[in-house]
This record gives sequence, C-alpha cells and structure tokens, in this order.
Amino acid sequence: MVGAGIAGLAAARRVVATRPDAEVVVLEAAPRVGGSLHRAEVGGVLVDVGAEAMLHRRPEGVRLAREVGLGDALVHPATTSAQLWNRDRLVPMPRTLMGVPTDLRSLEGVISARGIARAALDAVLPATDLGGEDVSVGRLVEERLGAEVVDRLVEPLLGGVYAGHSREISARAAVPQVVALLERDRALSRAAGAALPPVGEPVTAPVFAGLRGGMARLPAALAASLADSGVQVRTGATVRDLARRPGGGWNLVVGPTVEAEVLRADAVVLATPARSTARLLSDVAPLAALELARVEHASMAIVTLAVPAATFPAVAGSGFLVPPVDGHAIKASTFSFAKWDWVREAGVGAGAGEDLLLLRCSLGRHREEQALQRSDEELVALALADLSQAVGAAVVPVDTHVQRWGGALPQYAVGHLDRVAAVRREVAALPGLAVCGSAYDGVGIPACIASADLAVVQALRGLDTMAP
Repeated sequence: MVGAGIAGLAAARRVVATRPDAEVVVLEAAPRVGGSLHRAEVGGVLVDVGAEAMLHRRPEGVRLAREVGLGDALVHPATTSAQLWNRDRLVPMPRTLMGVPTDLRSLEGVISARGIARAALDAVLPATDLGGEDVSVGRLVEERLGAEVVDRLVEPLLGGVYAGHSREISARAAVPQVVALLERDRALSRAAGAALPPVGEPVTAPVFAGLRGGMARLPAALAASLADSGVQVRTGATVRDLARRPGGGWNLVVGPTVEAEVLRADAVVLATPARSTARLLSDVAPLAALELARVEHASMAIVTLAVPAATFPAVAGSGFLVPPVDGHAIKASTFSFAKWDWVREAGVGAGAGEDLLLLRCSLGRHREEQALQRSDEELVALALADLSQAVGAAVVPVDTHVQRWGGALPQYAVGHLDRVAAVRREVAALPGLAVCGSAYDGVGIPACIASADLAVVQALRGLDTMAP
C-alpha cells in the first residue's frame, strides 16, 4: 500500500482479511498516519483539526470503527441545526437537500422577494432532461431555481464539503441525489421535499457519526490493529517511482535519491492524492496519469479557538455557513462545544479552572489560495473578526491553533465520472495494480473506505489471473 490515510489503511486491512498469509507493507511519506484525520491540543483539550465526522447512513465508516474496537466511542452530534450568516445576519438554515430548498416559503429572509419569485418558476418550467450529459451543480440548480438560490444556499453547502464552486462541480459526481430528483418531478424543490422525511417526523437514524476523543482516533486504531496482524506501517517513506517487473509484479523505489531502496511487490494499491498517483503512474499508465494530473485541488485552513465560556455569547445550533457572495474571509464556523457533547465536557475546567468552549472556523476555497498566504496570526485575526461580527460580540480566545491543508480537497469537475472510469480502465489492464482514495468516488470517510475495498478486489483479481 502506498499512502496511510484512511483509504490506504483500510485497503491494508481488507487485504489481511482476504489473504491472511499475505505480507503487507504500508508506505507513508508523512511522519504520521491518518491524512486529513488529525488532532491537536487547543486550550488543553485534544480535538480534531481535520475531518471531525463521517456519514452514518453509509455503513463503511461506522463498521470499520467497530471492527477496530471503537464501537463504544461512536457518538452522534447533539445538534445538527445550522445557521446561515446571510447578509451579515444569522438566520436559520432553510431545510434543503444539498442546497435545493424543500419549501420555498422558508426562503423568506434568506433570499430577496425577487429571488423567491424566480425560484417559484421551478413549478412551471419545462422538465429538465439531462440525458447522459453531466452538468455543474450550480448550472442545474440555477436553471430550475435561479442564481440567488445557488449563491445563498448551494455555494455555502458545497464550499463546506469540497471548498469549491458549485458552478464548476459535477452534479453527477458530487450530488447524484439532486440529479435523481429530476426523475421524480420536473419541479426540483417539490422533488426535494418528497425525498426528505416530513417535517416533525421522528428521524430513524442519525445522518452523521463521530468518535469520542476525535475522528483521528480511527486511523490510529486501524494502524495499531494492522501492526497486531503483522503489517508493517512505515512513515517517512516516500515512494518515488513505480515500475513493472519482467514476468510480473512491481518495483517501488522508496526514500531519498542518495539512499534509495527498491521494494518488490506482487501487488500495489496507490492510496495517494491524485497528483502523487499521477506521478507514480506516468510510465506504467500514462493516460491514467494524464487524467489524474488534470484533477485540481483546493487548499484550506482550519482555525480552532478555545474561548472562555463566560465571555462567549449564547448561540443557536451547531454553527453557521457563509455564502461567499457576501465577501467574508471565513466560509463556515463550527461550534464544536455545541455539536459534540464530549467536546463540551472536555472543556469543563480546562482553562486553569474555568470552562472553555472549543469552536473552529474554516477558510479557503478552490483557486483562492492567495487568501491562505498569510501568517497563522493573520488567519486567526481574520477568523476572529468575522466570528465576532457574526455572533455580535468580541471573541477573545485563550488559545488558538491553525491547521493548513494544502491541496487536500480534490475538485470533482464536470465530467469527473468519465475521468475516473478512464483511469480505472487503464489501471485495471495492469495485473496487481489499483488506485483508491478521495479523488475517485467521494471525499468522505465512508467513500474512501469503499474505494479501498474496490481497489483491493481489483488488485487481488489481477494476482489471481497471473497465477499459474
């Protein structure tokens, strides 16, 4: 395995479960495992400074957590009701399906009267027939509901997931559930309303899950379980080259040029970011490498704050999203202390006897990396200025932490599904080679685990075809 993010570690576990006699080695260039799952101490409390939750309605993540002994640590958000910092005012986030409003009446106070009138045309416009075409999320929603719905609802939601722009992100790849609505009803908002449970109906299953102590516990526990199974997990081991061996199998060149090490492997799973994978595939699968090199990425930063509970104003919900059209620096803020009971409990008495509240702000979008070319102190100042304005009171933290995620979020541009299919088609023709990770089928934890399972099946199938 090349890469010890959640996809690479999950792939290694799948190999061990499928082929217990296999010798498995995981090579990671970074000094730690986990990729974007990472924790840091802020105000004396160890909290996530990367991904903090996973979809519960997809089984892969929750199942893996239970398999590695974290079942008792699984938790669900205490609240998921978010707000929208809209035109410098915090308002309740309307009920939507990935930004598609389920009730146009709920848009009052969120978009203008003119915007609501435009959205109402959704009910009478001719049906949208995409055929086999892929379009951007923004184009699809704007055609049905107007530009203001895109700017005020869709953009902040997708900005939180992809740090991207809805008018460039593939609808079929990123929000297939929205595309599916067109098959239910020509009115997109009416179909969205029918797809969600009626208001007031009890929720049968939580949407998200986390881990008490942080999601970063998952890769740590996974790596420990792999070590118990005899798997080598090597950090600080950069794979610089990949080549086919005559007669079958692979050579991997690992480490610095002056001390290069060549490892022989019967099968290789590349669980690395798209650009790194493109580099490793450049000689053995040039067309796949070219497609992956074209995948653009967004950078972002997460500013985590520890604030005295006595000085922070009363706030509603789990945080707020920010429409980029309003021109603020932050794109979202998560009130971690309100969202996760364990975070609130960990903050009790954490600040030299006083209670601390942990929360975070995120900054940075695709092709706006210049906003992140500031010092940590400047990013903290930007976050505090926006946060203080949003909550209506000066926020003065006792501790801060800035986590930069350079190029961490792949952008699913229009045509992404065709790109992924082309990559997998060429790689599948090379026995014992497969790819997985966030660049293919989804950026969330369950999607990465699912892509790892698929890659292992492909890599082992290639080995079977090579067997005499």
